[in-house]
Amino acid sequence: MAAARLAAALLLLAAQAACEFGVLRVVPHTSRTRGRDYCILYNPQWAHLPRDLSKVSLLKLRDLSTTQLCSYLDVPAEDFTNQITMVARGNCTFYEKVRLAQGSGARGLLIVPPGGNKTQYEEISIPVALLSHRDLQDIFRRFGHEVMVALYAPSEPVMDYNMVIIFIMAVGTVAIGGYWAGSHDVKKRYMKQKREDGLEKQEDEAVDVTPVMICVFVVMCCFMLVLLYYFYDRLVYVIIGIFCLASSTGLYSCLAPCVRKLPFCTCRVPDNNLPYLHKRPQARMLLLALFCVTVSVLWGIFRNEDQWAWILQDTLGIAFCLYMLKTIRLPTFKACTLLLLVLFIYDVFFVFITPFLTKSGHSIMVEVATGPSNSSTHEKLPMVLKVPRLNTSPLSLCDRPFSLLGFGDILVPGLLVAYCHRFDTQVQSSRIYFVACTIAYGLGLLVTFVALVLMQRGQPALLYLVPCTLLTSCTVALWRQELGAFWTGSGFAKDAPQSPWAATQGPVPPKAVDVSLSQHPPGEELAKSPLSTEEAGASDPAKDPDSPVASPLSPSNEDQAQPVPVVKPETSA
Repeated sequence: MAAARLAAALLLLAAQAACEFGVLRVVPHTSRTRGRDYCILYNPQWAHLPRDLSKVSLLKLRDLSTTQLCSYLDVPAEDFTNQITMVARGNCTFYEKVRLAQGSGARGLLIVPPGGNKTQYEEISIPVALLSHRDLQDIFRRFGHEVMVALYAPSEPVMDYNMVIIFIMAVGTVAIGGYWAGSHDVKKRYMKQKREDGLEKQEDEAVDVTPVMICVFVVMCCFMLVLLYYFYDRLVYVIIGIFCLASSTGLYSCLAPCVRKLPFCTCRVPDNNLPYLHKRPQARMLLLALFCVTVSVLWGIFRNEDQWAWILQDTLGIAFCLYMLKTIRLPTFKACTLLLLVLFIYDVFFVFITPFLTKSGHSIMVEVATGPSNSSTHEKLPMVLKVPRLNTSPLSLCDRPFSLLGFGDILVPGLLVAYCHRFDTQVQSSRIYFVACTIAYGLGLLVTFVALVLMQRGQPALLYLVPCTLLTSCTVALWRQELGAFWTGSGFAKDAPQSPWAATQGPVPPKAVDVSLSQHPPGEELAKSPLSTEEAGASDPAKDPDSPVASPLSPSNEDQAQPVPVVKPETSA
């Protein structure tokens, strides 16, 4: 049974490969100046379509969509001379339909995608194509039943320029998000930031990903993807609602640091008992929250406006990715490798393997990402960056009018880039890990685009991104002889080191001072002229509360029997 299903899937894929996209040009019978293009699917093994519309004659469309044209009884008294006939799909073979239409003088036939053997192909000389029922209704609604049509298949550009825009957005998001996440994490480890209230402190806390969390996450992704495939029309609105909420939160997180630097609207709300306002946030932060919610709601209302709604979706999507890269943290390269490899298998399976397991022969991942063709809602999942096609080919209305890149293809490698930046800052490697991994991501994305152009089908981007980023990171670690520390994350301090001149700590032995200074966070300057033993002894700790030998916790100065630490120049970070 499994072998039979696999063979059927292979035959179905072969039949799909034989079909190509074409264009049906429709103009009203009374006026030839205005018209509209519609997508058709045809089999070039039956008959080839011209590439240039100027070389095609407009022919009258004969509407027999209520007739199956399976026998001579279905042929009307008036023949189809110099007409393109449109018939319904019946129980007879395509060959019988085409033979009857061609024998009656038809110049073309619009039905479902054709099939047949090679001998039958040689007997057919008229093009046979599929026109969707929705397009048929649109033709009759716009132009009525008296129309002139032409069938042609213009050449499709090898590559669309919108891939350049997607490349810049994806690489820029990974680079900025990785840099921001790494800098934010290092700053939290080594510096005590002043926060206005406890809520902001809670929002800034990162989440360390464990192997158990990775496994649970992947299982949930598989389960959710299968549910979307079978119950797309019901769950798509849930995903849209989640995206609106998450993207508005991400946009707020990205804009909040900039808004806090503004010199106006610093007043706080009065005392109250409301759930969020009892923290008395600043007026400018409330205005920012209102702005982010408004942008998200605006996209939710006009999400299907193809002219401009994609700009809002990409803006919210980039903000969401940046927020997730800052919030989710992989503590070790071992966790990075586990996450990337598991999602690598997940991506490849749902793109390349599932076509052999589904009845339609389509990839579950591609079907869910682009929206099932049989969806009654015609909604699209928003968890992608999308850019409309920039070429002027009429075939852009046949294939997907947008090029897509999923958020997972940005977030998953971006977490590795963030880890590389954190490790760079700790070992003071001039950001070589971060730069190398970011460049590797860009190269992997270019390889993805090349594979997309060559294969002309949806590609699992992680198939190319994961090897590029993982192998590059490992190569840099081997070259610098830091693979052990890079693998386990042992280069990171578990806790932020105590400052030797902190006013709340007790006397520090000389060894402790040396250790703390060796782990001093980058960016904080040490004293330009370290004190010698005599100068340290001459200073009065009681008069200098910031002195490293001062200890307000000690009962008296006479009880301080600890030796005065000596700060040597060679111990500076």
